[in-house]
Amino acid sequence: MIEKNGLMIENRDTLHLRVLNLIREAILKGDFKPGERLKQSELADALGVSRMPIREAFQKLEAEGLIKLEPHKGAVVKSINVGDIEEIYALRSELEKMAVFQSVENLTEDDLKELTALVEKMEASPDVDEFVRYNIEFHRLLIKRCTWERLNTFISTLWNGLPMQTPHILKGQKDTSNVEHRSILNAVLRKDKETAAYLVSKHISRTGEMLVKGLKEEGRN
Repeated sequence: MIEKNGLMIENRDTLHLRVLNLIREAILKGDFKPGERLKQSELADALGVSRMPIREAFQKLEAEGLIKLEPHKGAVVKSINVGDIEEIYALRSELEKMAVFQSVENLTEDDLKELTALVEKMEASPDVDEFVRYNIEFHRLLIKRCTWERLNTFISTLWNGLPMQTPHILKGQKDTSNVEHRSILNAVLRKDKETAAYLVSKHISRTGEMLVKGLKEEGRN
């Protein structure tokens, strides 16, 4: 069960995100089993929050495919299909490689400064939730100047299919990602779109392989 220790935060603007991350992490780690019903009241009590952020989290988790909101039952945890994860990361690896290749030469000086700041924040942040937010911003900014709208739409759909929550799940993921992010940033700053695109693809593939391996070791299929 999710513990409420450490969840009592002062900034209510981030409360819904913290609640979402905690429930999502519990599902991905198997703390909530497929078919298990998630009750708003129990989660609200356990996390020390009102039902509103729980309801908001349920809506997002349904869009991500992790739960199903059923009439008269509420939120029910769905099975995590390892094959789906393999497919999502394989597609992300190729599509984001294409988008980065398109985007790099069009990134502005302000974009480059923001990318640099995000990498520095990820390297300095001890908080995993904070790291995840910076990581999402970093990946979004990398492809920001890609002009292929269909490609951007495909990537956005894949991000909704499985969130970038791996630092919560994989041991050492944060440190490894920081090294890879720094290498990607250096290539981007050189305007070396071929290397940047390759490194992004490799980074995503490596993460997907580690996630699949971890889930299979837990007996997921």
